[in-house]
Amino acid sequence: MTTQAQSQDLSLSPFDLVKVILSVLLLTAGVVGFYWYPEYSVLYRTLALIGMVLVAAGLFFATAPGRMLWAFIQEARAELRKVTWPTRQETIHTTLMVVVMVVIVGLILWLFDSLFLWLVKLLTGQGV
Repeated sequence: MTTQAQSQDLSLSPFDLVKVILSVLLLTAGVVGFYWYPEYSVLYRTLALIGMVLVAAGLFFATAPGRMLWAFIQEARAELRKVTWPTRQETIHTTLMVVVMVVIVGLILWLFDSLFLWLVKLLTGQGV
């Protein structure tokens, strides 16, 4: 997102590695627990799963890779705000042009298919 080339150290400290592994284990435990206990209400299992995902995400974002990911997300959001989105009128016109082109290309392919079918029938003696 920035114009400067950034060289980031991608090596993990042992403490960060433990936190990443723990966050993956928590996430896995949440998903496994959701399906392991079908006798409990779906509401309770879903709330427990959401809680585990939030704890795992919080733990992951406390690591160096998590902070780098969060910085990337923030930069992506900043770039998204700079996008000039088309107006409703432009979107409708573009959609109509795409639909018209799809119909035209479909008709052309149908004509070629019909022509080739007629030629094959003529060459194989099946045509009248």
